[in-house]
Amino acid sequence: MSAQQLITDHLDLWTGAVTHKSGSGRSASGKNGKIELTGIKKLRELILELAVRGKLVEQDPSDEPASVLLERIAEEKTRLVKEGKIKKPKKLPHVSEKDKYFQTPKKWEWVRLGNLFNSIMSGGTPNKSNPEFWGGKIPWASVKDLGKSKNIEKTIDYITAEGLKAGSKLADSGDILICTRMGLGKVAICSRPVAINQDIKAVKLSSGTSIDFFLIAYKALDIIGTGTTVSGITQDKLLNYVIGLPPLEEQHRIVKKVDELMALCDQLEQEVSDQLKAHEVLVDTLLDALTRSSDATELAENWARVSEHFDTLFTTEASIDKLKKTILQLAVMGRLVEQDPNDEPASALLDEILAERDRLKREEGMKTKASGAVNTEEAYLTIPRSWVWVRLGNTAKFIDYRGKTPKKLGSGKRLITAKNIRKGYIDKDPEEFISEPYYHTWMTRGFPRVGDTLFTPEAPLGNAANVDLEEEFALAQRAICFQWHVKEISPFMLMQILALPFQEQLIFNATGMTANGIKAAKLKEIPVVLPPLEEQKSIVEKVDELMALCDRLKARLSEAGETRYQLAETVVEQAVS
Repeated sequence: MSAQQLITDHLDLWTGAVTHKSGSGRSASGKNGKIELTGIKKLRELILELAVRGKLVEQDPSDEPASVLLERIAEEKTRLVKEGKIKKPKKLPHVSEKDKYFQTPKKWEWVRLGNLFNSIMSGGTPNKSNPEFWGGKIPWASVKDLGKSKNIEKTIDYITAEGLKAGSKLADSGDILICTRMGLGKVAICSRPVAINQDIKAVKLSSGTSIDFFLIAYKALDIIGTGTTVSGITQDKLLNYVIGLPPLEEQHRIVKKVDELMALCDQLEQEVSDQLKAHEVLVDTLLDALTRSSDATELAENWARVSEHFDTLFTTEASIDKLKKTILQLAVMGRLVEQDPNDEPASALLDEILAERDRLKREEGMKTKASGAVNTEEAYLTIPRSWVWVRLGNTAKFIDYRGKTPKKLGSGKRLITAKNIRKGYIDKDPEEFISEPYYHTWMTRGFPRVGDTLFTPEAPLGNAANVDLEEEFALAQRAICFQWHVKEISPFMLMQILALPFQEQLIFNATGMTANGIKAAKLKEIPVVLPPLEEQKSIVEKVDELMALCDRLKARLSEAGETRYQLAETVVEQAVS
């Protein structure tokens, strides 16, 4: 099977395998994050692998064998040494049978990279504290400058002639720059003289080797570094890497074919990206139509239109996440279930909440600075007539701590910090504890109980979870416990806190230069909606049902993605075997 057939016969596989972005490469971005075109990335890797194994183009019997090419390269080195243009290179070990990791075509030869280099040079960094060395006109390359394009001409940092003399080396135009630390695998060709730092080697390639073929062969190598903090390879290891070397004419044919196929990959990526963006616009439009529904009846009509195309609409994790957010938004707008005129009005529930608030103020000295009624200008949602507005600070007792953080221990009473409070659940990892005696001293403002809601007022802002821990625990700084005056409202209130409209109110009221946070006094003033209690129960039940549907969609999506990825892996393995 030709390389062209390998691509076209498995087109759906290459373009259909997409995952959440986990590395570099072209990605399609949306409001909810990025995804990686995994299949096309795998296809690029396959093209390189076929190229360096001699399976991308046919061999020409009239080509001069690579063994003759190696002889000329050796002669060139000997001449340059005699002329004093290069130093005598270190003799490298012969390539043994165990070093050969695939079967090469007849006219190819195994060779160590160092035998293709006429010279290799390390760079350096001028003293950063000396302004005379920096801001000049000489481009100074570090790892962050490589990997962006094939050629390098401009760099982020520039040095002066004094800086070059004091601590760096200048690579010539046409030299190959190779990262040996931090950015392993990154390479580039100098389009002009470029100074380099200590993490880069500048290599002059022998005239018998195509620079473009060398780049292909190097990118296909499995570069594995060592080091406890930063991974790197030594110069000796770089010189001893082994590649298969084709005849020079075949090198040129391989480069031409790789360029042609990579251009095809670019085209496929663009088409898939365009499709994903169009899909994103379609999903956004239809979900927006749901949130614009005036009542549950209109919502049912719009939902019917969406549900007809469920399998084609919600085909990415991002689209399913958007659906989840839309469900929460509809829930807190009163659009998810129909209102029942027989329900006890929300005003009666509000009276009960305020009565409990007043009792706590009177009997326990609870303080609240929340204002009274919510005026029309503050209402950020259109809600059913049977619902009411109330300020968050009037619905719950706020339990938080502002003293010195207790000493952390390996056991004792569990300490729940902001790190443990996630969106919708409490994560016990990381585990921190405080001593039993200090627990009672620390918890002077109250004790969280099952059904309360924990909230993060900063870093991260707006995470919330209902307490489901049966054990007693302490609450750290940067975490607030909402102890609802009527415990039964807890599930609905959690949904409301996590829904987009409330989260937007948090951001609007937040302050801070580096990390946004909201003060308790402002948090108490934010209005929240209060449906009749029976309707709250119906809403929570419906949301749970729809979220379970979303989770099933995600599970199927993950299984399908894994299957496509495994199929791509199988095709690659068969192609290179």
